[in-house]
Amino acid sequence: MSSEIRALEPKALWNKFADLNAVPRPSKKEEHVIQFMLDFGNNLGLDTMVDGVGNVIIRKPATSGMEDRKTIVMQSHLDMVHQKNNDTTFDFDKQGIEMYVEGDWVKAKGTTLGADNGLGVATIMAILESDSIAHPAIEALFTIDEETGMTGAMGLEGGILKGEILLNLDTEEDDEIGVGCAGGIDVTATRSYNEEATPETKIGYKIKVKGLQGGHSGMQIHEGLGNANKIMNRLLFDGFENFGLRISEIDGGSLRNAIPRESVAVVALDAMHEDVFKNETQQLAQTIKSEFKTMEPGLDIELEPIDTPIMIMDLGVQEGLTRAIYAACNGVYRMSADIPDLVETSNNIARVVVKDGHIKIGCLTRSSVESSKLDLANTLRATFELTGCEVEFSGSYPGWKPNMDSDILKVMVPLYKQLNNGEKPHVAACHAGLECGILGTNYPDMDMISFGPNIKGAHSPDERAQISSAQKYWRFVLEILKNIPKS
Repeated sequence: MSSEIRALEPKALWNKFADLNAVPRPSKKEEHVIQFMLDFGNNLGLDTMVDGVGNVIIRKPATSGMEDRKTIVMQSHLDMVHQKNNDTTFDFDKQGIEMYVEGDWVKAKGTTLGADNGLGVATIMAILESDSIAHPAIEALFTIDEETGMTGAMGLEGGILKGEILLNLDTEEDDEIGVGCAGGIDVTATRSYNEEATPETKIGYKIKVKGLQGGHSGMQIHEGLGNANKIMNRLLFDGFENFGLRISEIDGGSLRNAIPRESVAVVALDAMHEDVFKNETQQLAQTIKSEFKTMEPGLDIELEPIDTPIMIMDLGVQEGLTRAIYAACNGVYRMSADIPDLVETSNNIARVVVKDGHIKIGCLTRSSVESSKLDLANTLRATFELTGCEVEFSGSYPGWKPNMDSDILKVMVPLYKQLNNGEKPHVAACHAGLECGILGTNYPDMDMISFGPNIKGAHSPDERAQISSAQKYWRFVLEILKNIPKS
């Protein structure tokens, strides 16, 4: 209930988050939230505009006594990942997020929460609305479509912003100060195939892989979480090798930046092999569940007899498809040699669709090193081209190179220690796509930093925001604003 959320401290932050979460805002469908932000800025009497791609910019003058400080850009993205549990009925295009409090966490009922990056947006809104928070001149930048292409950041023209420091509020660990991030590229493999009439000797089965945690395909790619597309392919490969299983349809995964939680396949096999197929597949399912028992205790693999599918894939194409998905890299490709414990390069096999004579496989490849990003993308390209697919690269965006001599970093590190009993913050680059790298192409002299409250399970229906962490983060934000250097 929003009333429960609105009672949380700091009220200024949580009330704005509740207001925002009442507005539908899936990626590439941000028209409602854009209008919401325009109305918000105009109602405050602030200089408010929307640029040519849909980014909203709101400017607020410095408070009394802060006029000599550097102008800052406070930036967050308006869109959110739209993921829900299979048994949840929800329309992201029309409904606001249904939130509730559980202990020290704010959660959503069966969907993503939108704390990524809604808490950042709400933070900026609360500061713009306040008449008591001290701050320098602010340019609030609310970008669109961060989650599915970063087209808002890419479309922001140079010269619109005058700020010298950018505070990106899109980090998900409250003890971390972000100084760099990975770039990314979409790798999409497609091909058509001939369908064959299913022989009368065959029967139909539906295979379901479900109950996986899913999660952020950058920040959590190193955790060993299960990928439903890879697990399904393992089952299909085994079924074909041992029993001549034939594929009719596959529908696995959803968004490119979310580790796939579920996959469903419709298959056919000879009736004479039914019993041994069931036994073998159930044994393999138990083996896979045992392998993932620590990280994926909810993993469930189901076999369900169904009507025999009318059509199945061409045999040669099926062989190539299952081998290509088996061979394709998923997960960590390379760790950074320069920054301890940082994933340098990775891939997420995010989406596999086989239906009506068409195959589509979607991957998101990330790296903090541009050459390594392209190396892995070409590795995937070669893998899929060997099976007759056409492969397209799209949506490429740059990483953000760390600047350890950043002036705002020199302000934030001692402030963090002062507020947290001498504890040092973790100054790091992350294996996620932040907009700083893109924004830096048109604003190369802008000093950039990223930080935020604790958010767990982003990009999945398990997403949750920590209440005590939001309080810690809010105090940090207010102190940073007071300590922005003079021009």
